[in-house]
Amino acid sequence: MSAGATPPLQPSLVGPSPETPEALEKALARTYIADRRTAIAAWLALQLGRPLLLEGPAGVGKTDLARALAETLDRPLVRLQCYEGLDEAKALYEWDYAKQMLYTQLLRDTVSKDAAGAGSIVEAVDRLSGAEAAFFGKRFMISRPLLTALESERPAVLLIDEVDRGDPELEALLLEILAENQVTIPELGTIRAKHPPLVILTTNATRDMTDALRRRCLHAFLDYPPPSRELAILELRVPGIAKALGESLVAFVHDVRKLELRKHPSISETIDWARALMILGASALDKELVASTLGALLKHEEDREKVLATKNLPG
Repeated sequence: MSAGATPPLQPSLVGPSPETPEALEKALARTYIADRRTAIAAWLALQLGRPLLLEGPAGVGKTDLARALAETLDRPLVRLQCYEGLDEAKALYEWDYAKQMLYTQLLRDTVSKDAAGAGSIVEAVDRLSGAEAAFFGKRFMISRPLLTALESERPAVLLIDEVDRGDPELEALLLEILAENQVTIPELGTIRAKHPPLVILTTNATRDMTDALRRRCLHAFLDYPPPSRELAILELRVPGIAKALGESLVAFVHDVRKLELRKHPSISETIDWARALMILGASALDKELVASTLGALLKHEEDREKVLATKNLPG
C-alpha cells in the first residue's frame, strides 16, 4: 500500500460499538457533553478506522474527548504528549542499552569462545554476526506510546496530544502509523497493530499541520461552546451547582471571552471557578466576589485588570 493510500475499511472495535452517532453522543454524555458534529466525527473515525484530528483553541475539551472515548468504549488510553525535540526514542521505541551491556558482560565467556581461533578480525566479526542480531530483538526493546498502542492486547485509544508542539519531523514519523496501522523498525522489520487503535490527534493550531498528515485524518474543529452547552458541561462536572449561579457564571465567562485578553478562559477554568464559588458558599455573583476570585478564571494580572475595568460586572 502506498503512503498516501486509504487503508481498507476494518472495524476498530472488538465487540459491539455504538450503532449510530446519536448512540455514541448519548454514551459519551455520562462524562462529556459533545455537540452533534463532534459526535458524528468520532463515530465515523470508529467506523472507518481512521485517525481523528481535533483542532481548536486550548481548553475546549479536545483531550477530554479522547479520555471520554476511552472510558465509553472501555479501551485503555495511551497518551503521547508532544513537545519540541520529541523523537522516535521517546515516541516509538528505544533500545535498552543498559540491559544490552549487562548481557554482554554475562555472556562474555560465550562470545570469547565463539571467536576463539579466528585468524583475523574480519573472521571473528563474521562468527559473531548472529549474536549481533540477538541483541537487537524485542527482548532489548523499550516500547514508547506509539508502539505500545500498536502492540496492545486490547484495542486502545491512542491520544497524540498537542501534535503542533512537536517538530515537523514528528509528523513524518506518524504517517505510516496513521495510514496503515503499522510501523517499520530497521532491525525488526514491519510491526503491524494487533488491534488498530482509535487515534485522536489534538492541535491548538500554534502551527499548521502538513497536508500529508491532514490527508490521513478525519477533521473536527472544537470551539468554545455556546452558553447552553457550557452550562450543561458545568452541571455535569460540578454537581449541585445552583441553576441561577451556573447561568450567571456562564454568561459572565462568555462576555469575558469577547475581550482582547492574553489568554481567554478555558472550559476547565470555568469549572475551576464554579467549584471555588461553591466552596465559598456563593449563590450569586457580585462585584466583590468576582474581584476576589477571578484568579481561578484568569491567569494574567493584566487580563484581570481589564475585566475588572469593564462596566459589565454582575451586581
